[in-house]
Amino acid sequence: MSIRAWRYSAHRRRRRRAAIVKLSEVVLDIRSGEQVNIARKAVQEWATRLAFSTLERTKFVTAASELARNTLVHGKGGTLTIEEVSQNGRTGLKLVFEDTGPGIPDISRALEDGFSTAKSMGLGLGGARRLVSEFEITSTAGQGTRVSITQWKRR
Repeated sequence: MSIRAWRYSAHRRRRRRAAIVKLSEVVLDIRSGEQVNIARKAVQEWATRLAFSTLERTKFVTAASELARNTLVHGKGGTLTIEEVSQNGRTGLKLVFEDTGPGIPDISRALEDGFSTAKSMGLGLGGARRLVSEFEITSTAGQGTRVSITQWKRR
């Protein structure tokens, strides 16, 4: 059994990081195309409620939509956990997509633009990574994949 992980943070500042505090959460199933749409709308509503700018909201919802679709298509369905979080006086949204699909054998390659196992454009994971503040992916062959993205609200 191999576990592969990859973490990216757009915030490179070296300062003491306080623990992330979860303020509220909801868990949604992603088992059909309709549920992918429901997940996208839920993320849009949460981002609107937290007063994300139009640009922040659009980027985050786009990343969420792509990852929800990946959860359905490649992971054969799974869950999305939406969390309102706080850290160091800032507020954000954290999304965790989990599935029990076949896993991703080469995460680095899967993050490259143009790589696809589904005859698509291959922009999903890499594109989602570029659209958010923080991106983390863990995958275990034969056991599934977990993708976590966070968008911090600009002050």
